Amino acid sequence: MTGNDLMPAVAELARLVGDTALGYYGSSLNVETKGDGSPVTIADRAAETVAREWIGSRFPLDGILGEELGATRPDARRRWIIDPIDGTRTFVRKVPLWGTLIAVAEGQSVLAGAAYFPAVNEIVVAAPDCGCWWNDTRCFTSSVADLSDAAVLTTDDRFRDDERRSAAWRNLASRVSLARTWGDCYGYLLVATGRAEAMVDDVVSPWDAAALMPIITEAGGSFTDWKGERTAFGADVIATNGPLALPIRDILIKDVQRRRSA
Repeated sequence: MTGNDLMPAVAELARLVGDTALGYYGSSLNVETKGDGSPVTIADRAAETVAREWIGSRFPLDGILGEELGATRPDARRRWIIDPIDGTRTFVRKVPLWGTLIAVAEGQSVLAGAAYFPAVNEIVVAAPDCGCWWNDTRCFTSSVADLSDAAVLTTDDRFRDDERRSAAWRNLASRVSLARTWGDCYGYLLVATGRAEAMVDDVVSPWDAAALMPIITEAGGSFTDWKGERTAFGADVIATNGPLALPIRDILIKDVQRRRSA
């Protein structure tokens, strides 16, 4: 199947999983802490279970990698990558900027991705050479080319206590019009739809990034890790519009490199 064939499938599954999570949204949930320090609830697990059942019934030979329930058929040629609730901390605080991420990949190539935001009723879907579609309308990153006019976003500007990256972020933030922590997957939606110019994360997993790479790039933007490599399977992300891709990466990457060598 091509990316064009898979776009309706990832969109359908994202809506199904996201709406399952939405059924728990706003209620009082018991929050557990996973080994990596991140939170998880019954909503995360229930939503991923629904995803696995849907994939198993329609694509029984495909592999699955999910944030909450791990890997199934890891040697399969094609795999579905699931984050049932990206932004669980946001979700449990009843803030609507959380989303569901669904991607399909073969090796390191992402064939299609969808990000669905049930609490604000927005969905964005993309596949290589098929464009990026926001609520069924083609969308694009902004044309802002002057850093002083830019809005830049991150999930948490403390950067997991990495002072070099925190300092690089502060350097970038000091040069732009607006710096905000409208983070998790919602920040990438804002970049893809031209409402912000950059979204930066210092720690990501494949289920955080895989769906977002085609969304950003098909909207006309740039999606790399902090080494400048185009990948959804690195440990971090710098996503920007087209005109500011090099200036923003230069500030962040070179600032960190300079501080390491100091």
